[in-house]
Amino acid sequence: MSIIFGTDGWRGVIADDFTFSNVGLVARAAAQFFKKETNAERGVVVGYDARFLSNKFAETVAQILASEGLTVWLTDGISSTPQVSLTAKQKRLAGGIIITASHNPAEYNGFKLKAGYGGPSTPEDVAKVQKNVTKMESAPPKSKKLKSLSELIAAKQVKMFDAKLAYVEYVKKKIDLQAIREAGFKVLYDPMYGSGINTMHLLLPEAEQLHNEFNPAFADIDHPEPMGEYLGTLIERIKTGGFTVGLATDGDADRLGAVDEHGNFVDSHRIFVLLMKYLYEDRKQRGAVAKTISLTTMVNDYCTRKKITLHETAVGFKHIAKLMTTQKIVIGGEESGGLGTTLHIPERDGIFNGLLLLEMMAKRGKTLGQLSAELDEEFGPHRYRRVDQKMTQQKKDAILARAKAGVKELAGMPVTETSTVDGFKFFVDGGWLLIRASGTEPLLRFYAEADSTDKVDAILSAALALG
Repeated sequence: MSIIFGTDGWRGVIADDFTFSNVGLVARAAAQFFKKETNAERGVVVGYDARFLSNKFAETVAQILASEGLTVWLTDGISSTPQVSLTAKQKRLAGGIIITASHNPAEYNGFKLKAGYGGPSTPEDVAKVQKNVTKMESAPPKSKKLKSLSELIAAKQVKMFDAKLAYVEYVKKKIDLQAIREAGFKVLYDPMYGSGINTMHLLLPEAEQLHNEFNPAFADIDHPEPMGEYLGTLIERIKTGGFTVGLATDGDADRLGAVDEHGNFVDSHRIFVLLMKYLYEDRKQRGAVAKTISLTTMVNDYCTRKKITLHETAVGFKHIAKLMTTQKIVIGGEESGGLGTTLHIPERDGIFNGLLLLEMMAKRGKTLGQLSAELDEEFGPHRYRRVDQKMTQQKKDAILARAKAGVKELAGMPVTETSTVDGFKFFVDGGWLLIRASGTEPLLRFYAEADSTDKVDAILSAALALG
């Protein structure tokens, strides 16, 4: 089975294709990239999430990189993706690697590449690593006897460190935690058994938590993804516990979901627009906005009204990060819950953005429910839903072929415009549909936004019937 890098790194099923042998091969391919394309003498950071065997896979990566002559900074415990990215930037390293499958189910693990600037590696750099992997798969290099981790530590080829401590001190300088505390919010945080289990209590100790122990099976959580359908426990606790707000982060803590004081899930589209408004209107930040094509058109409306430059990209935060490294982007993000801001590194960060949302609530003296309701008043109703559909390859091919051939109407509404920036996006009056294949899982994704829930449901039903 070939190793293929998708939208956000390489992922596979543990003990099926995600094996120590394959991880070692990818690590060696990454080492070749670092040595050829970067200032490899600066070293590389390696971290890992809370999944089954993630620590052991990370140790293997460290051993491989060290055998290739690289100095490795290895986290001494579970770390989040943004902590690894921040380390790469603060220590001026060549780049980083984190073992994580993000929001995928428990049987998956993965391998993410990070750049020295503190964000995802560019698509061009990922392609270079992919090329190295493909070469090694067809002509495997001779295996080397690896030194033990303890030997490498003694030789200072591997340096153990605590990634979360520097991260916590950094965040304290960026977010007004005092204002949040003085607001007296009753906060419930759900790290979903992911990398957030060991960090939030250091920043906001008064917040209550659930699913905050080490549990690589994810127990009662189907996916460690902060979407409404996976946050049932958080939503119920908000409704019955008198909490002001609920925050949730995914498996590697780079994505954010939120629940308001009434137990209503507040999706990533609304979070993005709220933080965009806060950064421009309260924090007085200036610059452009970047969004993937799957994010709400409320962003387009706001940027048009305020005469703000807007960049739209294919799905994948790596496209946003690339823009953030070349020009002043106040905020950039995607519909899956990941966004980056000018206040931080060019990386998604669920914990940072959750705290920034609390800061907005504190400074404006409003609940999340009130802030969300104001969006409907300002932009009109916007409703959104995404369906991730597993299906036979035959049906998948049929839907994509039909989309490629062109769609003239959806649910009785004429298609007014079509975009093929990433997948197939069809615009109708008051809404849109996006169809694209997942870059990390064997399924087809359907995204829809419209001015009513009924219209969203009708658009999605029409999309699923295309094949």
